[in-house]
Amino acid sequence: MKLPLRYITLLVILSLTGVFAYQTYWLTSLYHTQRSEMGKDIREALRTSDYNEMIVRVRQMQNDSSAQAQVTVSTGYDDERAFTKTHTIRSVKHGDTIRVSIWERNTADTVPTPQAALQADIATMLFSNKSSADELASNFQQGLHAAMDVLNDPDFAVFDSLLRKELLHIGIDTPYRLMHLHLGSTVDSSYTFTDTLAIGGTADYRPSPQATSYNYSYDLHGNWNYLLILEPTENIVLAQMAGILTASALILIILGFAFGFLIRTLLRQKTLEEMKTDFTNNITHELKTPIAVAYAASDALLNFDTGTDPAKREQYLRICQEQLRRLSGLVEQILGMSMERRKTFRLHPETFPPEEVIMPLIEQHKLKADKPTGITLRIEPENLTVYADRTHFGNIVSNLIDNAIKYSPGEAQVEIKCRTENGWFILSVSDQGIGIPHDKQRHVFDKFYRVPTGNLHDVKGYGLGLYYVKTLTEKHGGTVEMKSEPGKGSEFTIKLRMKNEK
Repeated sequence: MKLPLRYITLLVILSLTGVFAYQTYWLTSLYHTQRSEMGKDIREALRTSDYNEMIVRVRQMQNDSSAQAQVTVSTGYDDERAFTKTHTIRSVKHGDTIRVSIWERNTADTVPTPQAALQADIATMLFSNKSSADELASNFQQGLHAAMDVLNDPDFAVFDSLLRKELLHIGIDTPYRLMHLHLGSTVDSSYTFTDTLAIGGTADYRPSPQATSYNYSYDLHGNWNYLLILEPTENIVLAQMAGILTASALILIILGFAFGFLIRTLLRQKTLEEMKTDFTNNITHELKTPIAVAYAASDALLNFDTGTDPAKREQYLRICQEQLRRLSGLVEQILGMSMERRKTFRLHPETFPPEEVIMPLIEQHKLKADKPTGITLRIEPENLTVYADRTHFGNIVSNLIDNAIKYSPGEAQVEIKCRTENGWFILSVSDQGIGIPHDKQRHVFDKFYRVPTGNLHDVKGYGLGLYYVKTLTEKHGGTVEMKSEPGKGSEFTIKLRMKNEK
């Protein structure tokens, strides 16, 4: 089955692009919303601080025995059924009375009188764009200011202190400048002026060109103002969104890794599929060859009277034996690969001298080699032992010797060394063969993998030998390493734990 990798990759890219675009749009919208809310919170902080400053003045007046004041707020209907809100402040010391009234349209079900209808029209004009309770409260607060400010001026220091607390409450802990301004003009409006009555805020703070100004007017005509100057709030908004931004980034990273792992798995599956196909074709050919040769030899013995000639008979029998041995080795390798994946697979380790297994293997490989072969074995110390499964240990060494011979052009020179180091049994098999290119070395232990040789197929193999070596070595709890230089040869090193280290 061919995997539609191109289409899957395209769908993955489109999916990631869509998720990233949606996340970007959502985060951008959230950022602008947060900035807008931050501006509203700052203006509300100014209004709240102004209201609290007036409350402080009222309490001071109530506690001042020399200048007591009476503050009265009343709401209800007048004689014409028009709804009114009246705020009265009376100074006992000065005998002054100030009354501020704010009219609203009559909402009763009764039919208004002509005078009430006129008052309703006036109220409609006044509040046509200020229907919310907040806007009405703001107008009422401005009227309250007009009454309070006649008795005593706003306390700028108190307002500054209250504003600082309000800004901290909404998460703004940055330097700021606060100014108390009076805007006015001549009678004919030919000349306007701005008086700076007081300056507060953070000491030594100088606003940058990017600083933002927030103006709050506390009178009905906009002549008396508080001006707040802050640096841009982008960093504050981003800090408040840090959790959301981090979570979004983590989600995108996880999705990227997940899709990347999917593509990588598909690529590996495709490569494995191709390698299995090559393996099937190769193994079919390798199985047919010894069968055909053994069949031809046995056919000659049966049908051409070669059995009467002792020399011919021995020759054909040896051919049959050799081909059957080759076939048996191939089947054994395939079965070994199948068995190691089973859950019931078990090793049967024992302690034995390594030369008991290695020496017979050296003789066998010398006999079946189709080229001059020299194999040397060095064991230090001489009484060295290894703790491993005897059968699989022999197969590991046999595969390494077989590779060393196959990939040695001309005469093969193979050196086998056994030694100990820090509680490890170390076996190395080195040759002077063609070596392995550096960019291919990381794949040599993969199942079914064979180093590409172009159109040349002069070296027989199935891509299972080194995979078997690595798998069974790791089953023993050991490791396998490789060093190779193209044109200079290769060295494979097996490390197994000694029994007394277990």
